[in-house]
Amino acid sequence: MSAAFTASSQAVANASVTATILTAISITKIVDMNFGNISVQAQSGGTVILSTAGIRFATGGVTLPATNGTVTAASFTVMGQDLLTYSITLPVTPFYISIASKNKANMTVTAFLSNPSNTGILSGGTQTLTVGATLNIAAAQPDGIYTSTSGFVVTVNYN
Repeated sequence: MSAAFTASSQAVANASVTATILTAISITKIVDMNFGNISVQAQSGGTVILSTAGIRFATGGVTLPATNGTVTAASFTVMGQDLLTYSITLPVTPFYISIASKNKANMTVTAFLSNPSNTGILSGGTQTLTVGATLNIAAAQPDGIYTSTSGFVVTVNYN
């Protein structure tokens, strides 16, 4: 009598499932950007470049008086998952500031830059982000305090 053997061609394995929820990334404004006191010649305009460290440089027909006024780069706190990197997106189109009492005279803010630049890392789950820019001033720019009706947007995202 012969024995019948049944061959099995099936095997089974189990796999576990894991998911990690990261601390949500957030950004909070600490200090607004302020270019301080500026003087411009009637014949020619120029720019004021504000570094991420809050240091100003004037070009063209613009001068920076000895009485600086309040000069600050914008400052933000970025918070999220410790040791993760994030990307920084700054405005790429001109941002307008104006003085309503002078027939809506305006100036543009351009060439935004940040420290860190492009990418940051959340050491201890937090990092300070500073933003500078260039203020474009026309010849004979009307005097007064120029402000924005809404703030410029800085976006951060995990890489």
